[in-house]
Amino acid sequence: MSDLTKNICDTKVYDSVFNTYAKDLKRFLYFKFRDMESAEDVLQETFIKLWTNCHKVTYSKVKSYLYTLANNAFLDIKKHEKVVRAHQDGFVNYNKTESPEFLMIEEEFLVQVEKMIADLPEKQREVFLLSRIEKKKYKEIATQLDISIKTVEKRMHNALIVMRKKLGRDI
Repeated sequence: MSDLTKNICDTKVYDSVFNTYAKDLKRFLYFKFRDMESAEDVLQETFIKLWTNCHKVTYSKVKSYLYTLANNAFLDIKKHEKVVRAHQDGFVNYNKTESPEFLMIEEEFLVQVEKMIADLPEKQREVFLLSRIEKKKYKEIATQLDISIKTVEKRMHNALIVMRKKLGRDI
């Protein structure tokens, strides 16, 4: 079968195209992305688009078509990532620069919370800090302090009651 008569929509021809170009195209995409997962995703999308548009592509142009599709997909992804980064940066900067009152209130609140923690009885403060700051589980705290899990629960409960009352949130 000559190149002029080969139809990409024929599954045997399509499989042949895939077997001929997939490995090199994946290398090309990996070189661009520096990430195998992204390269494989775009490779699959590229061959899906080839199959979808197989009636528009001649066999003699299939290689350039595949590389063009893959490169365009890469550029679209990078452009999208740039937009997302710009949006995230703008969002973060907006929160930092547009609301100095919020930042002042937040700072005052943190000072208030630190004072409340410092004012807790020593045993409650110790359990609170291990749980909320060091992110330890009650079982780990009980083992570390050589007390029962119920004692840890009770101290934590009492610490939270004291803090809620000081914050004006009675339970």
